[in-house]
Amino acid sequence: MKAVIQRVSEASVSVDSQVVGACGKGYMILLGVAKGDTEKHADLLARKTAALRVFEDENGKMNLSVLDIDGEILAISQFTLCADCKKGNRPSFTPSEEPEKAKALYDVYCEKLREYGVRKVDKGVFGADMKVSLVNDGPVTICFDTDIWSV
Repeated sequence: MKAVIQRVSEASVSVDSQVVGACGKGYMILLGVAKGDTEKHADLLARKTAALRVFEDENGKMNLSVLDIDGEILAISQFTLCADCKKGNRPSFTPSEEPEKAKALYDVYCEKLREYGVRKVDKGVFGADMKVSLVNDGPVTICFDTDIWSV
């Protein structure tokens, strides 16, 4: 499971010109689910996301988590994060999980963020053509991949 986590002042996602999800100060997250990912991966990634300390404390150090600042999250499914670009110039998306399983794990990830204490977790529309707007704060962008941790 892969996540691109951007610290934002605000973010929103629209489908057919209608805003379907938004957040204020916090994270806009692009989430990719790969074949072989499980609920354990979703739980681990949610725990690591909630605990990630990239917000500034009173001394200007990145020392606070989204929980510490009572921040919000906008999580958007993004199967293209799992693309295989080893051969040629056109990516292969075969490493991405099948849509039904991927949606279930995306939902688990978002629910686990709430269980770990994130007050507001908005979502995009799984599988839809979405337009994402955000104000990246910093900019701060962190990439997580559960392959680096034992699950």
